[in-house]
Amino acid sequence: MKRYFLIGIVLLAFLGCEDVIEVDTPSEPPRLSVDALIRIDTSASVTNAVIRLGLTSSFFDDTQVAEGARLSIRNPDYLPLGPSDGNLLTFTETAPGLYEASKNTSFFVGADILELSIDYNGERYIAFTPYVPAVPIDNLRQGEGELFSGEETEVLVSFTDNPDRDDFYLFDFDFGEYLVTEDEFYRGQTFEFSYFYDEGAKPGREIRISLLGVDEAFYNYMNRLIVQAGGDQGPFQTPAATVRGNIINVTGIDDLNTLDSSDARTNFALGYFAVCQTYSSSIVIE
Repeated sequence: MKRYFLIGIVLLAFLGCEDVIEVDTPSEPPRLSVDALIRIDTSASVTNAVIRLGLTSSFFDDTQVAEGARLSIRNPDYLPLGPSDGNLLTFTETAPGLYEASKNTSFFVGADILELSIDYNGERYIAFTPYVPAVPIDNLRQGEGELFSGEETEVLVSFTDNPDRDDFYLFDFDFGEYLVTEDEFYRGQTFEFSYFYDEGAKPGREIRISLLGVDEAFYNYMNRLIVQAGGDQGPFQTPAATVRGNIINVTGIDDLNTLDSSDARTNFALGYFAVCQTYSSSIVIE
């Protein structure tokens, strides 16, 4: 009985000595967050483009949806005449923060450059991107390799690089897991590599893997995000530190040649606008 009583006194002493520790977390004004990765299946005649808008908040809070924006994509080589013009794609908000539009796939593939325009809360943002081709996935197969715990699931992916250009690729391995690679050491060759899943890839589960063609700028952006996220979250989650994409705030800027100004460099949206040819294939885990 005395032993329990003494333990109680010790616990009370520790509780009585507790101090409140305030931890400063990174904070900045809310920013517009844009998920504008448009995947192009060139075997389809029509592409349904989906863009998600959100607002970043404090360090530990989730991104909030951004409603009521006006979005469009155009080919800047031509001057759009109106909403029905063939060189203009206007989006409709189909759910809070979710914007969709459909267009002939040739609209995306045939343009040298595409411009995304976003008007939200009295501010205007733009981004430019090329359409980037990819190559098909040659084969997916399950391997028997192991990494650390011995409980990982190995999937082997092979594809053949195009010898006539410098290629950068983004792999989407499902579950919000991504990987980037470039063809510096396997240009024009068939390349096979292993990817290991430590969870989620249970027997009987179908996994869909996609190969996207990306340009060097998007490759570098994704590489920074994957490293920062530790590979365990998608590229459009709120990062622990600000990683700048290609979406610029041009509110009040008439001459785009002045985008080097201090305000234009700091007042930008998070996220990226990219238009990528995509090949996908599925495998069922045994």
